[in-house]
Amino acid sequence: MIGRFSFLQVALVLFGAIFCLIYPLALVWPSGWMWHIGPPVASHYYMMIVGVYATLGIFLIRAAADPAAHRSLIWFTIWSSLVHAGIMAVQALQNPQHMGHLFGDVPALLLVALVLGLLMPRATTEA
Repeated sequence: MIGRFSFLQVALVLFGAIFCLIYPLALVWPSGWMWHIGPPVASHYYMMIVGVYATLGIFLIRAAADPAAHRSLIWFTIWSSLVHAGIMAVQALQNPQHMGHLFGDVPALLLVALVLGLLMPRATTEA
C-alpha cells in the first residue's frame, strides 16, 4: 500500500497544482480552457469556475498528506471530473466553435479521473 499511496500523493499534489493554475492555462491556451471570447475576467461564470477549481486544488494538495482520511474528496474529484468532462464533450460536439475543448480541458479531466481512480485503494483495512 505504501507505493500506491506515494503515487497517489504525487498525483494529488500535481493535479491540485494544475487546478490552481486554470486561470493561467486559459491565458496561454484559451480555445482549450475557456468557453467565452475575451480575457478570462470577462466572464463571471468562468471566474466562478476558476474559484471552485482553485479551492479544490488547494484541498487536493492538503489531502496528499493523508489520502486515506480524504477518500470522499478524492472520489468526488474523480466522479465530478468524469461528469464535467462528459457534459463539456457533448457541448463541444454541438458547437464547432468549442471543438478545442476536446483537446484541452475534456481530456485533462478524464486524465484526472483515470489516474486518481486507478491509484485509489478500493477498500481500506483496519488494523
